[in-house]
Amino acid sequence: MSRLFPDVFRNPAIRASMIAIFTFGMAGAMTAPYRSVVGIRELGLSNGLYSTLTFASAAVNVVVSVLLGNLADRLGEYRSAMIGACVFGIVGYGMVYAFPTAAIFIISGLLPLPIYGALNSLLFANARAAMQGMTRSEMVTANSGVRAMISLSWVLLPGVTGLVLSGASSMLPAYLFAAISCLFCQGIILFALPKRAGTELAAHHLTYLGALRQVVSPRISAHVCGVALITSTLHLNDALLPLIATGAAHGALSDVGILVGIVALLEVVFIIVWSRIARKTGLAALAAGTIVYAVFLGLLGFASEPWHLYALTLLAGIGAAAIISIPITYLQDLIADRPGLGSALISVNIFASAGIGALVFAAGTAVAGYSGTAVLSAVTGLSGITMLGFLRRRSVHRAGAIGK
Repeated sequence: MSRLFPDVFRNPAIRASMIAIFTFGMAGAMTAPYRSVVGIRELGLSNGLYSTLTFASAAVNVVVSVLLGNLADRLGEYRSAMIGACVFGIVGYGMVYAFPTAAIFIISGLLPLPIYGALNSLLFANARAAMQGMTRSEMVTANSGVRAMISLSWVLLPGVTGLVLSGASSMLPAYLFAAISCLFCQGIILFALPKRAGTELAAHHLTYLGALRQVVSPRISAHVCGVALITSTLHLNDALLPLIATGAAHGALSDVGILVGIVALLEVVFIIVWSRIARKTGLAALAAGTIVYAVFLGLLGFASEPWHLYALTLLAGIGAAAIISIPITYLQDLIADRPGLGSALISVNIFASAGIGALVFAAGTAVAGYSGTAVLSAVTGLSGITMLGFLRRRSVHRAGAIGK
């Protein structure tokens, strides 16, 4: 029984964080597959403006995540910050549904939704704080389990959302569904998440500028950049898949939801597989997953029929499972003594990867269209794992030199 349900998941704080992050994932699962369709096709944003909004939204998210993470470390508890973030999610998704204009879409993407996005790193920080005293193997297992809950929320919701709205003239009701999921998340944080006294977790203080300086220091930023090149492929696929599926592949919006759901189901399975592999192989597991996902993206660029997309779901699920789960512990370990700030690197990575993805999307679509951009995305991911390999070899050589 312990193999099916490891002891680390019996910790009340980790278990509640898992349930909360499932509802957090629900909001993204119901809107992200259709965001580019709503923004570009329904509300009239250009490809360039959509890319700029994606980048700017991630910039706000990373600043808020670092500030809230550092604040939570100083307070020694994460619950208050999470409650506030949920409020912004309710407002952000609700205003897009209630006032569907390009201006409101942009405002929502620049302010409330990026603040709500900081909840992701706060939930991981809360779980990380609960992992104190655990072995690294147990931490990898716990982080993989928490991250798997986001994928689990994507198993059915994108497909159900697509099917429910397939006969509608707009995908905007997805934003109403997302606002409701934020309410559920708020309830879990308020009533299920164990309260902690601030003195239990309080770390030595850093000023907010000091926290930002540590995040952007060369030692940290070099590793984050390598990870961001890899994870930018996920952002690019989020934007490209709906456009290729309903364009070059001649599919329907319902196909997008079903495809995303299939891939999410595969992610849940393979996150567990990759977590076990990563315990023994570390970075090699991420390299293998990146290569698989690069092959998927390369083939996505040549998809011309709906069945091509369905045939690629296995590669997508295997590769994405590694890319979304393994970097979490890798990033947290860069600032291991501060759970909030270390977990904020998850958002820093999202910012950097979104920026890279936006640049690749804008440049690729301007020159080679959506299909050519998919191939370019594969190259981007491979360059990231090459960079991490170089950094690892350099650190090993440096350690050897010091040992001599």
